[in-house]
Amino acid sequence: MSEPRWRRWPWPALLALLLGAQVLALAAPGFAQYDTVAQYQQVLSGEWDDWHPPAMVALWSLVRHWGPGAAPLFFVQFGLYAVGVALWCAALWAGERRAAAWLMLLLGFSPLLLGWQLVVLKDAQMLGALVAASGLVGWHRLRSRRLPFWAVLIAMLLVGYATLVRSNAVFAAVPLAVLLLPLERWWVRLALIAGGSLLVIGITPTINGRIFHAEPTGVANSLPVYSLAAIADRTPASAVSLFSPEERQVIAAKHCVKSFFWDSLGEPEMCGGVVERVQDLPTATLYAALAAAIVRHPLAYAEHRLSHWNMSERWLVPPGLILATPPDTSEPNEVGLATPGAAAQWFQLGPARVEAGTPLGWPIVWTLVALLLLPVVWRGRTAAERLALALAGSALGLEASFLLVSISSDLRYHLWPMFAAALALLLAAPGIRRGQWLGGAAAVLLLVGAGLASRWSLPRAPDSYHSELTSPRA
Repeated sequence: MSEPRWRRWPWPALLALLLGAQVLALAAPGFAQYDTVAQYQQVLSGEWDDWHPPAMVALWSLVRHWGPGAAPLFFVQFGLYAVGVALWCAALWAGERRAAAWLMLLLGFSPLLLGWQLVVLKDAQMLGALVAASGLVGWHRLRSRRLPFWAVLIAMLLVGYATLVRSNAVFAAVPLAVLLLPLERWWVRLALIAGGSLLVIGITPTINGRIFHAEPTGVANSLPVYSLAAIADRTPASAVSLFSPEERQVIAAKHCVKSFFWDSLGEPEMCGGVVERVQDLPTATLYAALAAAIVRHPLAYAEHRLSHWNMSERWLVPPGLILATPPDTSEPNEVGLATPGAAAQWFQLGPARVEAGTPLGWPIVWTLVALLLLPVVWRGRTAAERLALALAGSALGLEASFLLVSISSDLRYHLWPMFAAALALLLAAPGIRRGQWLGGAAAVLLLVGAGLASRWSLPRAPDSYHSELTSPRA
């Protein structure tokens, strides 16, 4: 007897769309953070700069006529996300992976990911675009169908937007795009990823300046200044530095070099006045000085970058690190960006905050999951494994980039890698052998155990942005 037609309907996908519509109704117009307010001010004034992604300001300028405030962009952002989750659920259901389809629904609407997706930010924009693009590809690939031209075009536009909307998104978007191509030789894949990443990095300033007409702000100088100050702080007797001895003394006395973020170097109340002179130097000069400092003090540089990466991955860290939980109110502003209703605020304060405090909210856990999946999916014997490889490679590409190009430890920077690694695990699960499951579980448990031990043994972290900024803690 054949299965009833109603049982073949992709129920998880239908529920994803229904839940998505409900979230849009309850959480509109979305939460606004400091960056959100700054970008909306650019939308209103028409004066754009490159400190925040001009691509997001451009999209916001296009959709602002749909309604006031952040609501139009929130609908685009969360709409893409919900549709992408629904496409993945439908693809898994069509491939007779029904349990995986239900787990996909749980992943897409997990409190932490959902909570951050309620915030109108470049990180949530990137996540929504990549979830929709990958879902469109997965919907065709898992049903063994060739992508039609329209689907390729939409996926390319979404990946392109995701690439432009975050400064380091290139390290996720390019590996994802390349690993989705039907290429067999690993060296060709790596060459395309390296070449494509360099190309995108090279042309992005031109796109921002000539297409979006965004004024340069010197934001690119923040990274070398952060590393130069860290090396100078760790090697006080060295002559290889752009900072004068007096400037070094101020930086050390005020504890402005922090593994958690660079902000104390830029804040006027901390070391902003001291760093301003160096910050205004040409970018090429700063990177040349940084290269010389790395050659002379490779251990100091490595210590700085590894310490920051550990903070960013939230592994061996003190309890209570800030910038993990999505906000429950909008940043105070005078441009009309409102706070969503009580239901959305309760969600942020309750389920989202709870999950953020568990190992599920540690990026390092999902980085390890993606790393452990590589030997399982590397050969790409099935469509699901090839998709899992692209997702895991994209997650690892972005997480690896934080070793070199990150200046802050906000959890929101890791939304896509966390989602992509979890989805890759769902796709690859049927091909994972029992021994691999046991070995992977043991590795994750060891990693989580070390993280919990550090949280039990270290003093609690400062409980606010200002406290973190002025704390004597490194």
